[in-house]
Amino acid sequence: MEWKVIGIIAAICTTSGFIPQIIRGIRTKRLDDISPVMYILLIVGLSLWLSYGIHIKDMIIIVANAAALAFSLFIIFLRFKYMKQR
Repeated sequence: MEWKVIGIIAAICTTSGFIPQIIRGIRTKRLDDISPVMYILLIVGLSLWLSYGIHIKDMIIIVANAAALAFSLFIIFLRFKYMKQR
């Protein structure tokens, strides 16, 4: 199997893993059980991976990490939004 295909499959799996958390958070309006420290570290790591992908001009790394970064930021945004509403 070509390595790019493996990279695309890996990117889809890891990036789409955020979607159930977002859906659950929007439905329940509760995200106080997620760790903001873990998400901050994840955001830093994803930002570094995105920078690395841009540096080596690898679209799989760029797209996957940009999407995961957006999802992570959205989850953090929802967490603080819903906590302020309580």
